[in-house]
Amino acid sequence: MPQPRGVGLSLDPASVLPDELIDRIRARAPGYDERNEFFHEDFHELVEAGYLKAFVAQAAGGLGASLADVVRLQRRLAAAAPATALGVNMHLVWTGVARVFEARGDASLDFVLHEAAAGEVFSFGISEAGNDSVLFDSVTAAEPQPGGGVRFTGTKVFTSLAPVWTRMGTFGKDSTGQEPQLVYGFIRRDEPGWRHLDDWDTLGMRASQSCTTLLEGALAPEERIVRRLPVGPNPDLLIFGIFAVFETLLAAVYTGIAERALALGVEAAHRRKSLKNGGRPYAQDPDIRWQLADAAMAVDGVLPQLERVAEDVDGLVDRGAAWFPALSGLKHRATETARAVVDVAMRVGGGGGYFRSSELQRLYRDVVAGQYHPSDPESAHATVANALLGPLEDPAVGRN
Repeated sequence: MPQPRGVGLSLDPASVLPDELIDRIRARAPGYDERNEFFHEDFHELVEAGYLKAFVAQAAGGLGASLADVVRLQRRLAAAAPATALGVNMHLVWTGVARVFEARGDASLDFVLHEAAAGEVFSFGISEAGNDSVLFDSVTAAEPQPGGGVRFTGTKVFTSLAPVWTRMGTFGKDSTGQEPQLVYGFIRRDEPGWRHLDDWDTLGMRASQSCTTLLEGALAPEERIVRRLPVGPNPDLLIFGIFAVFETLLAAVYTGIAERALALGVEAAHRRKSLKNGGRPYAQDPDIRWQLADAAMAVDGVLPQLERVAEDVDGLVDRGAAWFPALSGLKHRATETARAVVDVAMRVGGGGGYFRSSELQRLYRDVVAGQYHPSDPESAHATVANALLGPLEDPAVGRN
C-alpha cells in the first residue's frame, strides 16, 4: 500500500493565497454577483497561482497538497468569494478523488492528475434533477459503443465551471444487458455531443455559473471509462472517493462563509453605536455579545470535525461503514451552521446588511445553496439513523 502523501505536513494557506490575491478576489465578488458573470479574472489568477494543481504532486508541478491542506485553502478562498470557491471546488473534487485512488494504489484515475498537471479543467457532471439516489442510480442513458466506449444522453444540473471546463466526469445507466450498470467516464469539451443551457440566474452563488448541461450522445472512450457498477449502494472506491472529497470540500466552503460572516458581525458590533446606551458600541451590549459568542462556538464545533475527517481520509483510516454517516453528517452540520451564523451576523449588523451594497446580504444569499447539495438534510439524517438504529422495516411485515 502506498504511503499517504502530505500526512503530517501542511501548506500555509497564506503562501498559496496571499493577502493581496485574496483582496483582489474579494473586491471582484460583488461585481460578478451583480452581473451574474463567471469569475474569469479570479480563475486566471488561481490558475497562475497553481491552485487548480493543488492535488498534483510537487514533482509534476503541483502543490502536493493533502485533503486537509485543501480544506484550509478552500475555507480561505470561500471567505473572500464563496461562488469562486464553490466553482473551483468541482475541479478539486475530481482531482481529489484521483488523489484518493493514488494513495490507495488504484491507478484508474491517474490520468486525471496527469491532465490536471497539463492544465486541463475538470467539471463534475453528476447531479440530475429528480434523481434522489444520486450516485446509486441515474436517469442518463449510457449506450455502449463498438470498441468499449460509451455515449451519454441525458441532462445534468448544477455543472459548475461551465465556461471553462475542458473535461467532464459524468455517469449514466447502461440498460442493454441482463443487469443494468452505472457507467462512470470522462468526456472532452472539444468533442461533440454536449451543450450548456444559459439558465444560471439564481438567488446566490451566481458567479459559479453552474449551468444545466445537455448530453446528446457525448462520447467517453474506453480508456476514459473508470467504473461499471451495479445499480444501488456499494462500497466501491469510486463511491467512497467522490463522497469523501465532495462532502468534505463542500463543508470547507460553507465553513469559510461562516468564518467570514462571524468576522463581519464582530466588525459591525464594534462599528455600530447605541443611542440609548450613550453612544457605546454594540460590542458592549450583553445580548449582542451573547449572540456572537454563540455563533463563534458553533463555528468552533465544526472546525475540529472538518479537520479530523480530512486527516482521516489522508491517513487512509478505515472507518468502514461509519464513513458515510460521518461524511453526510459533516456536510449537514457545516452548511446548517453557516446558515445560522450568517443569520446572526445579519441581525447584529442591523438594517445596513439588507442593502445590496452589503457583503453580508451576498453571503446571506450564497449560503442558502448549501441545503441543495448532496447529502440533503433528509438523506443525511436517514444515513445517520440507519447507522444508529438499522434500516427501516417494511411496514407490511407483521401485518395479518
